[in-house]
Amino acid sequence: MIGRRFVTVLIAVLIGLILAGGLLYILRTPHEPAVVVEEPVIPPPTTEVVPTPRTRTIGQSVEGRAIELYSYGSGTTSLLFVGGIHGGYEWNSVLLAYAFIDHLEEIEERIPGSLSIHIIPNLNPDGLFKIIGKEGRFLLADVPSGINTAPGRFNANGVDLNRNFNCKWQPESTWRGNAVSAGTAPFSEPEAQTLQNTVSTLLPRGVVFWHSKANAVYASECENGILPETRTLMNTYAGGAGYKTVDVFDAYPVTGDAEGWLASIGIPAITVELATHESIEWERNLAGFNALLQKFGSPQ
Repeated sequence: MIGRRFVTVLIAVLIGLILAGGLLYILRTPHEPAVVVEEPVIPPPTTEVVPTPRTRTIGQSVEGRAIELYSYGSGTTSLLFVGGIHGGYEWNSVLLAYAFIDHLEEIEERIPGSLSIHIIPNLNPDGLFKIIGKEGRFLLADVPSGINTAPGRFNANGVDLNRNFNCKWQPESTWRGNAVSAGTAPFSEPEAQTLQNTVSTLLPRGVVFWHSKANAVYASECENGILPETRTLMNTYAGGAGYKTVDVFDAYPVTGDAEGWLASIGIPAITVELATHESIEWERNLAGFNALLQKFGSPQ
């Protein structure tokens, strides 16, 4: 008979052979490397606010020149400033607008948080080009001396743009006692349409137009008198700048003006008339501008 010890040893040997064979199989059989699945990296949520473009083209003139809008600040209360509605005839209003653009580039961080400041430096680029002979920004040295700038007042269709808005509009209006074209209908001109569209987008708390040369600040009205907010706008700017205030322009009849149209839709608007056709009166207009920032940027 086979002893128990012999059986035990035999079983142990067989188990060892089986384990050795299995190990040898594993070592000889090629294996694909293990695939490591990496979890996608999800970036943390960002709180960065994408700003509105500081400069953008908002329209084109009759001859295809760009009408630009410059914007500063991010508040919900908007103030809109407009230069050059009379193009080359009032080129200094454009120069003043660009001076404010340069100023705002430097002090934007000091604009009250509740305010957004928007500037259309030149609403009539064709009229300015007729006089200056170049597009976009220009310097005082670029302005020819001793020229008759009156033709530069109108757009390329020969329309006085400040007679092309929907307030008492007539197809023919007056300027200094002369008959001028007011277009074929209110907002018939692309420049006037550009201002209309911009106002409907911004819904400004107030609009300031720079003109020359009457050396005063004028209120606006259409059919229902001067808005109380318009009087506040006028008195604030004029008080800071040292201009006299005038409720109604009565030197000659005016129809279809942009300021009157704004009054008719409930938006306060004023006309700042520089003292000459050649100067920008920077210090006094800066004081008027700062007075508006303080007034409209303060908690109401």
